Amino acid sequence: MGEDGTLDPRETLNRRLRLSVIAVAVIVATVFGVVWLERKLLFPRGFTAEDPSARRTPGLEAIWIESDQGPVEAWFLPGDGVDASRPGPVVFFAHGNGELIDHWPRALHRYRELGVSVALLEYRGYGRSAGDPSEARIREDFEAFYARIVRDPRVDADRLVFHGRSLGGGAVCGLVDPHPPRALILESTFTSVADVARGMWIPGVLVTDDFACLPVVERYEGPLLVMHGTRDEVIPTAHGRRLAAAHPGADLVLYDSGHNDLPPPGSDYWDRIERHLRGAGVITE
Repeated sequence: MGEDGTLDPRETLNRRLRLSVIAVAVIVATVFGVVWLERKLLFPRGFTAEDPSARRTPGLEAIWIESDQGPVEAWFLPGDGVDASRPGPVVFFAHGNGELIDHWPRALHRYRELGVSVALLEYRGYGRSAGDPSEARIREDFEAFYARIVRDPRVDADRLVFHGRSLGGGAVCGLVDPHPPRALILESTFTSVADVARGMWIPGVLVTDDFACLPVVERYEGPLLVMHGTRDEVIPTAHGRRLAAAHPGADLVLYDSGHNDLPPPGSDYWDRIERHLRGAGVITE
């Protein structure tokens, strides 16, 4: 303070600088906190138990994909009647964020009965897979897995299906542009993680793993099947409606279910999938 009782301009400037630094520090801490929370909500690992019996599923073949963070587990389950002399279609199925590949061999058995082989890839840090998940890493691993599977002599690379559930919809959409499938199925999937975040009053700009499905669907030229529950409180039905509306000719199927109980018992879920695959030329017999 000066001799006349007024504040020294230099002291005023220093005070403003200190306040600015504190404000920036608070903003940075808030942003990092939101990003950390987003990752925890998007990839809630460690809460889902492994199922050792799934690894004993008849015909299951374990595959390990090498990544810069260590091995990532994948499974291949050949469809009925498929072999090197009679290659068949494959569905790349990606599960939700609170699940493991362990939970799906039995649930997806109908695919195999239809002669469609099932390809399952785990996310990094889930189950027995090393590393930490992110959108970029999931895309990288799916690219490597895709390249591995389409080289298999039992696989007809012209009859591929991408089927994603919840977060898995975002995972398979990452493959659509470089490798357009014969058919696409999005089940209980979002338009983007940023859109889900905005619905929870979280600024979409802070989302680091967006998994934007809507623009992918708009560009995709093949047949699309969208399935969603009308009582879904995790990813509201509006997301499924928007995805279907963005793709001319998309088949939108709504069920009286929530997020984790789709398909409901006694539904036409598998009939719808089979019809979709036959219409797309995936199943030809």
